[in-house]
Amino acid sequence: MVARFRYVVCDVFTDTPLTGNQLAVFTDARELEEHRLQSLAREINFSETVFVYPARGDAHARIRIFTPEVEVPFAGHPTLGAAFVLSGPLQLEVIRLETGRGIVPVLLEREGARIVFGRMEQPVPTVEPYVDEAALLAALGVGRSELPVEVYDNGLHHVFVTLSSEQEVAALKPDLGRLAADDELLGVNTIAGSGTRWKTRMFVPGGAIAEDPATGSAAGPLALHLARHGRIAFGDEIEITQGVEIGRPSKLYARVDGSAEQVERVEVGGSAVIVARGEFKL
Repeated sequence: MVARFRYVVCDVFTDTPLTGNQLAVFTDARELEEHRLQSLAREINFSETVFVYPARGDAHARIRIFTPEVEVPFAGHPTLGAAFVLSGPLQLEVIRLETGRGIVPVLLEREGARIVFGRMEQPVPTVEPYVDEAALLAALGVGRSELPVEVYDNGLHHVFVTLSSEQEVAALKPDLGRLAADDELLGVNTIAGSGTRWKTRMFVPGGAIAEDPATGSAAGPLALHLARHGRIAFGDEIEITQGVEIGRPSKLYARVDGSAEQVERVEVGGSAVIVARGEFKL
């Protein structure tokens, strides 16, 4: 017997097809065998693929997120993209998605029936210094970071290296082989900017995707990093540009409320556009 499993492809953190970060969403994974999940994520080979299940708690749906190599408890663009895909037919203003790091509510803005923007409340990350800063800077080919090099953990691990200009970020040619890859969930984020406008490139030394076009799970920690070190105020919303160098320009928005001692809320927003629908026959 051949079973059919439908999926939707959307581009996330953009409103323009064929830009932003690609995502596949299997809208009903109840009948998919467990061993198929990683194989399908590898077959599609986007940075992440989402599988949707009935919620187990106080949520509208449960999502599982896979890279081509591993399942992760939380990621930003899969959560936002899944919210766009699932909320269209349900006509929800807020969708609550159950992830491996708890329930993530996503507030949706519409023009008529069309969803045009979403804002997700992310898990509050933990923060600690990055232990091998010198090796990281050498692998990136830079001499120093303008701010402390720290790791933020909200389900994925993101380290931030702050450079002096956006041009320096754009010109980076990191030695991915030298980047520490013992942590398969680590993303290396190089950032530059001022005020509320920032540019970032995110490299994945331990993953199948060398550079990510738009990293929602890093956007909230980036806002927190900047606020903790006085580059922005808590409550300021930043605009993040990413993906230009790999031909997938993306735009993300992030803000953090509270203080360095007590983070109250981490919010990341952006758009998404559905570009394809299909099915696997297994």
